[in-house]
Amino acid sequence: MLLTGCGGGNRADGAGASPKPSVATTPTTVVGTAPTTGAPTIVPITAVPAFAASVAPVTAADLGESWRDGCPVGPDQLRRITLSYWDFDGVARSGALVVNADVADAVTTIFRRLFDQRVPIRRIEPVDRYAGSDDASMAADNTSAFNCRRAVTTGPAQWSAHAFGRAIDVNPVENPYVLGGEVLPPEGAPFVDRTTVRTGMAVPGNPLVEAFAASGWQWGGRWTGSPDYQHFSADGS
Repeated sequence: MLLTGCGGGNRADGAGASPKPSVATTPTTVVGTAPTTGAPTIVPITAVPAFAASVAPVTAADLGESWRDGCPVGPDQLRRITLSYWDFDGVARSGALVVNADVADAVTTIFRRLFDQRVPIRRIEPVDRYAGSDDASMAADNTSAFNCRRAVTTGPAQWSAHAFGRAIDVNPVENPYVLGGEVLPPEGAPFVDRTTVRTGMAVPGNPLVEAFAASGWQWGGRWTGSPDYQHFSADGS
């Protein structure tokens, strides 16, 4: 992931959970036989939540501290996607990502796949909820996309792919960025060892990695030397 701390700071477990997405309302029943009387019984079946997503334009005010004058893209080039996801407790929730308009359809498709596969995601909130701090967003294990910031790299200063809204960091604590001897976020240190697969991790061939690969997005976990396990981008940067 190329970011100023790659994927998100102070463990914001206090951030409120977002509301659950709407579910299908058509009632379904199962007809059985009561064990003693032989009378039919009606047993309601709980409807499974359906994936939902909506795309909307954003303004500079909507972006808060995640955008400023001089950024490589303007608010008119960005879109806010409100979408469904499954949290770590298996509860369907609704979150929001800000992405470039030119990848909005692809991102919607990717997160539909993740929802269909019930891939667990800790939380999904725009970085402006963390005052534009990538470190704070990562420490909160927040999945995020657009943030106008420089890449976190040992090379020359350059814009991160996140500054264009064409990269997404997923579950940054479970999928840290290992930059030399530094682990970003530091809370991700227990997950540097990738031999034991735990909830929320991105590993080769699993549904999280494959959902992005199916849309042609590349995974930073394949980078040699400094793997960025949380980072997925449209162009590999």
